[in-house]
Amino acid sequence: MNNLQWLDEVKFNEQGLIPAIAQHHQTGRILMVAWMNREALQLTAEKNRGVYFSRSRNKLWFKGEESGHFQTVYEIRLDCDADVIILQIEQHGGIACHTGRESCFYRKLTPNGWEIVDAQLKDPSAIYAEKASTNPHTLAMNASNTQAEQVEVLDYLGKMMAERKSADADSSYVAKLYQKGLNKILEKIGEESVETIIAAKDFNTEANTDNKNDLIYEVADLWFHTIVMLGYFDLDIQLVLNELARRQGLSGLVEKANRSH
Repeated sequence: MNNLQWLDEVKFNEQGLIPAIAQHHQTGRILMVAWMNREALQLTAEKNRGVYFSRSRNKLWFKGEESGHFQTVYEIRLDCDADVIILQIEQHGGIACHTGRESCFYRKLTPNGWEIVDAQLKDPSAIYAEKASTNPHTLAMNASNTQAEQVEVLDYLGKMMAERKSADADSSYVAKLYQKGLNKILEKIGEESVETIIAAKDFNTEANTDNKNDLIYEVADLWFHTIVMLGYFDLDIQLVLNELARRQGLSGLVEKANRSH
């Protein structure tokens, strides 16, 4: 989206911000509300990823940069007064709230006051990495939590690919890719490979936070589309992990991790 005239039609407030509502693109449930500045809205439109502006940290906030629960954006709408944004998204990991719930709107007004009506899907301490510690026990626990979350994300992606293969093409981006066939999937892998190379070159020549985020997100795009390809052939992601482990002499550890408990 090279022509940025559309951004001039958006009415940002005195602080240069606009509220953005993130809504699940299939269920319609409102998952969260955050703020965007001009750059965040532009990046969201260009990358089809949820990018916001953190007022407390006074910086851009790429949703999922800490939790891994990033957002794929399918549609951006502007209200009649041009001062509110609604995003139609897919929330990867199924958790939008920092409390470990699907939605930030998990409290309901009842005769007894505000009551929590949504279950916590995951403990926040298992989502967000704790600060580095010199305590060996703490380091070991952090490593265990990180490994568990990595396995959980991969397991989620694997299951999602299987579900999307039989889903309606209009229901999700992945289902649409599967309908278009292998050539389209490979074309996307090619595109993401080139974009990853460009991001790496940019990061190498003038390293800064923005370029770092660009590189991370392009690599995530590349990995994601290769997982889509594996799903096309009904190949489990674990097969790739097993091969990587075998090359490093870790096959015994993988075998142990795969044992039923």
